[in-house]
Amino acid sequence: MTDIAEFALQRVALATGVELDIVDTGPKDAPALIFLHGFPESHRTWREQIGVYAKDYRVIAPDQRGYCQSSKPEGVENYTPDKIAADVFAIADALGVDRFTVIGHDWGGAIAWLVALMGGPKEAGGNGRVERLVILNAPHPYKFQQAVFDDEGQRAASQYIRDFRDPANDALIAEQGIIGMLMKAVRWERSTALTGEESALMLRNWQEPGAAMGMLNWYRATQLVVPAMGEEAERPALLDAPFPTIAVPTLVIWATGDLALRPCLIEGLDDYVADLTLVKVPDCGHFVPWEAPGAVNAAMSDWLAKTA
Repeated sequence: MTDIAEFALQRVALATGVELDIVDTGPKDAPALIFLHGFPESHRTWREQIGVYAKDYRVIAPDQRGYCQSSKPEGVENYTPDKIAADVFAIADALGVDRFTVIGHDWGGAIAWLVALMGGPKEAGGNGRVERLVILNAPHPYKFQQAVFDDEGQRAASQYIRDFRDPANDALIAEQGIIGMLMKAVRWERSTALTGEESALMLRNWQEPGAAMGMLNWYRATQLVVPAMGEEAERPALLDAPFPTIAVPTLVIWATGDLALRPCLIEGLDDYVADLTLVKVPDCGHFVPWEAPGAVNAAMSDWLAKTA
């Protein structure tokens, strides 16, 4: 386990109007990897990857907006996926990075899908800045919306999102912070792979002023429709329109023991990704970057070498 004090954070002001704490390590002239964490973590999602990849790559890992001590703008409208994706390109601009590989887990993966669409080849309508995409247990936006409507098991597994969005829970959040919401909505249990030291640091990050609402605003700002169980909801227009193809080489690493994101989410994924490599990690839960770092790093290293 990497020592907690090892990763130095620098404060970076972005053109998008926020300031983020960012790890920026490794050779500055090496190919850049931008790592995006998800809920409810931080740059330390990647504690088992940062040191490994900083030997050969420029490794950039922010605490994203709403998290830890990074900016937490008030208002749900400041957490829409397009604004958070814009942060990623603004990070690259601020650090002098032209092209990069984007790597995301959980919500960070959801943003990484969008960044790859925006930054794909110019001939495919992108800005040409994203070279490759790595996803770890983060559903493709079309597949997720489809599964929440068409797969009863995934709809049931996604009901916690309704709780996260419900203003009726704001009093609980104000009183108990994010831990109260986690205990109510997902019956949070600490992974056996999470050390006491890491757990204590995560708890301190959750207690930063404004962090609880900042994190939950990611859920409240998304247009994902999550019907209640048994509800006959109107089908989103997204599901009846063509969805653009991811045009950059893409590696998807999927822990099959994830209780929140079911295996149905990777079925038929190659219909939406032109160059897909899929690696399944059995007997592992949602937090695959640090629950199964050996499998993750082996898959990433092999694929990064092949697609260099």
